[in-house]
Amino acid sequence: MNMKVFNGIWAIMKPYRIKLYAALVAVIIAGILTAAAPAIEGMITTQLSKDIIAAKSTVSSIQVNFSFIYKVLVGLLCVYLLNTLARLLLQWLLTEVIQSSIYDLRMSVKIKMGQLPVRYFDAHAAGDLMSRMTSDIEVLSGALQQGLAQVLLAILSLIFAIIMMFVIDTKMALIGITIIPITVFFSRLVIRKSQPLFERQQQALGVVFSVVQEKLTGYNEIKLYNYQEATIESFNAANNDLCEAGFKANFVSGLMNPGVTLITYIVIAVAVFLGAIKVAQGVMVVGALQAFVRYIWQVNQPLAQMTQLAPTLQSSMAAAKRVFDYLDEANDIVDVLDYREIESFSGAVSFNDISFGYGTKPIIKNVSVNIEAGEMVAIVGPTGAGKTTIINLLMRFYDVDAGSISIDGIDIRNMKRDDLRSLFGMVLQDTWLFKGTIKENIAYGKPNATDASVVDAAKRANVHHFITTLPNGYEMILNEESSNISNGEKQLLTIARALLCDPKIMILDEATSSVDTRLDAMIQEAMATLMKGRTSFVIAHRLSTIRNADKILVMRDGNIIEVGNHDALMQQKGFYADLYNSQFES
Repeated sequence: MNMKVFNGIWAIMKPYRIKLYAALVAVIIAGILTAAAPAIEGMITTQLSKDIIAAKSTVSSIQVNFSFIYKVLVGLLCVYLLNTLARLLLQWLLTEVIQSSIYDLRMSVKIKMGQLPVRYFDAHAAGDLMSRMTSDIEVLSGALQQGLAQVLLAILSLIFAIIMMFVIDTKMALIGITIIPITVFFSRLVIRKSQPLFERQQQALGVVFSVVQEKLTGYNEIKLYNYQEATIESFNAANNDLCEAGFKANFVSGLMNPGVTLITYIVIAVAVFLGAIKVAQGVMVVGALQAFVRYIWQVNQPLAQMTQLAPTLQSSMAAAKRVFDYLDEANDIVDVLDYREIESFSGAVSFNDISFGYGTKPIIKNVSVNIEAGEMVAIVGPTGAGKTTIINLLMRFYDVDAGSISIDGIDIRNMKRDDLRSLFGMVLQDTWLFKGTIKENIAYGKPNATDASVVDAAKRANVHHFITTLPNGYEMILNEESSNISNGEKQLLTIARALLCDPKIMILDEATSSVDTRLDAMIQEAMATLMKGRTSFVIAHRLSTIRNADKILVMRDGNIIEVGNHDALMQQKGFYADLYNSQFES
């Protein structure tokens, strides 16, 4: 087992170690009773053999010592009952430990989601992350639930069976335990070949999740452009990869069980041959030979169980590795210990010679600009110019490679992230609402808000009248996709949510291109209300909407190449003027 996975599993089980130790006691009891059963059964065979031999020597009818046999049977029944009770207790305790541990693991995964930097989610497909957070955890849960008790019992049964073989006959025991090194060698050979295949299988499963998530999200567009066949082909390719990886992994891993069984049959044949000679010589009683054969099977059974579980265990190890890799990812930027606490901000922002790149690719190069509190700042430029990157740096989703960004003269790296981000409100082009009431969605950034303040925010966002026309009004439940209201109405709700939080700095990504003229006017009016008296950054797509901006930052290739208001930039007849005019050319 990968030590990283082992340490991770132990870490989630450690809080429940008392129950785990009790389970180990139950395992030991069950192992001892399992090992005792063949010896007790052998006593019956030995007694019957003695009675038959005695009858032959006296040439009389067979006198079976039933009294002794009944006592042995009663003892054997007690052993079986106690063994069953010990196994039931073991299963109950382990179920408690495993389900509680998996619950904690899911909570850790959820908490980790809020601690990871944005760059992690930028670099990983949503479907793959969903696979790690759902399917991989369930695979681990199922493997622990099915396999942990069997593995513990198998190990103890193996140890006690070997001890009993040596008690019966040392030389034969040495032959019997040859199963173990041969099986270990064979199993390691198979595992070395199959483990990479199981890891590939889990990766292929993550790809399938990604494809499904992508196609479900874009279902309407797929239907619109008649891409159903292409969608089926892309899913078929991912499904084929998963099928191929799953077949290879399980086939190679499945070779262990027949291999171990064959080894066991060979060892039993040798043991029976030697044991029969010893019985004929009077060195060993027939019951001891019977018990010895049973102990060989008791050595085989744990090995066979573990080989049968090998595909499940290997698959779970691959899944667990993906989960623990996720949990081991570096957290978001750590707050400095001597961070600055500021009671009030006015909202002045300064970019001081900042540079930034994703990996080795530079995006922002030596950008400097000062923004006064309360100014409306528009950021314009072609796709890939660095507009969104500027916003990500301002909110400290990423840290600058050089230079600094300050708010009211304080470097944002010297502020707590929670304090920094509490200054911002965001209204993005892609609206995000969750399944819940309209009131809960508006109050998302301020969960303790009063009903009156929620209604006031909705009125200022021009959405109150619309809400009152809905069934149940503010208590109407939005579905998971928020598809039971229009895009424009969703945008108005996000504006109301931002207004309720009353942030010092607003970030807006224009999102009125897909709404009708009436809603467009309502959204523009609501956005104007939202920006009033606040520093605001507007990522502008339609340049006609930012003519009244106090300052326009024109970006190209990661640089701010022009700064000024609309009239001044139009008079320069530079890049901004070309962009603006190009939007109105026939």
